[in-house]
Formats: sequence, C-alpha cells, structure tokens
Amino acid sequence: MLRLWGRLSSINVRKVVWALQELGLPFQRTDAGGQFGLVREPAFLALNPNGLVPLLEDDGLALWESNTLVRYLCARHAGGTLYPEPLPARFVAEQWMDWQQTTLNPAGRDAFVQWIRTPAPQRDMALIAQSVAATGPLLALLNERLARQPYLAGDSFTMADIPVGCEIHRWWGLPLERAPLPHLERWYQSLQARAGARGVLDLALS
Repeated sequence: MLRLWGRLSSINVRKVVWALQELGLPFQRTDAGGQFGLVREPAFLALNPNGLVPLLEDDGLALWESNTLVRYLCARHAGGTLYPEPLPARFVAEQWMDWQQTTLNPAGRDAFVQWIRTPAPQRDMALIAQSVAATGPLLALLNERLARQPYLAGDSFTMADIPVGCEIHRWWGLPLERAPLPHLERWYQSLQARAGARGVLDLALS
C-alpha cells in the first residue's frame, strides 16, 4: 500500500492527499512534520534528506516534493486524463503547477503565516499588506485564464488544477475581503464538488 508521511495542515501534503483520493488509491498517511516531529529522525532522513513533508513511499520507491508526487501519481495511474499525454497539453499543465510553486505560493505565504500561524499581538500587518498586494494580480490572471476555458489546462480537470486549487483554498480561508472574480469562483466551486477533494478543500486552515 502507498504510504504518505505528512500532516494535513500542510498545503503540500493536502495536494498529494487530493491526488490519491482523486485516483481512488488506498493509502496510509502518517502525521509528520510540525508538532508531530519525525522528520529529523534518521529513518525519515534516509528517505528524504530534506527532512520535509510530504514523503511518499510506493513499493520501495521514496519520493518527495509535492508537485512531483502529484505528477508521479497521475502519470502512473491516470495517463491520458489527469496526466495529459500529448506534449503540448502536458506542458501547459506543467507550467501551471510550476507557477503555483514559484509564483502564487510565495506571494500569499506571508499573509497566511501572519493571519493563521502567528498570535494576533505579534502579527506584522505590513507583511500581510505586501502579500495581499502581490496576490491580487495573480488571482486576476487566473480569473482571466478561466474565462476562456473550464480548467487550467483546457476543457478537462487535470493534475494542474490540484496544486492551484489547494492554493486558492488557503487564500480564500483568510479573513480578507475578496474582489469579484466570477470565473475563478466558478472553477473553484467545481473543484469543491469533486469527491476527491473532500477532506482537503473543506478543511479549516491551521
């Protein structure tokens, strides 16, 4: 059976849980990281020298890096659907996954950390303001993209929608006013309705 290491409070772990559920794959998840520890133990570091979650074990193979895990699972179990086979379609999906990790996530991280993981007296409101200012145009970009097609990579749900969907779940869980983004909202509602997203996109932030 597939074994996943990582706590559900981690956005990166939630991506992999969603992919596993979307594919209908049985798996065992062990809480790790944060208050659960384990990630600095020699046995864990032997599998993931970064000492971070998520970590996936599959029949003797140990893999880490969340978007890589989503790609691996979709390539192995959903080639031609969640993992597009034609190269142009596949790399459109790939680019949105990379964009989530390199652009959208860094923009929103400070607001999340300050609002959700920092005690109120210690919050840095300047960091929150900078994060909100950086994220707004990126959400507008997503809204424009989704005005032209139902999903990020085209007409069908693919691996690209999983990491970006997790990022929007985290952002929209913050206590801030949102500008109307009808196409982004329509897309996100369609993701929330998916059986594979249960326990992920309906999870409270922590």
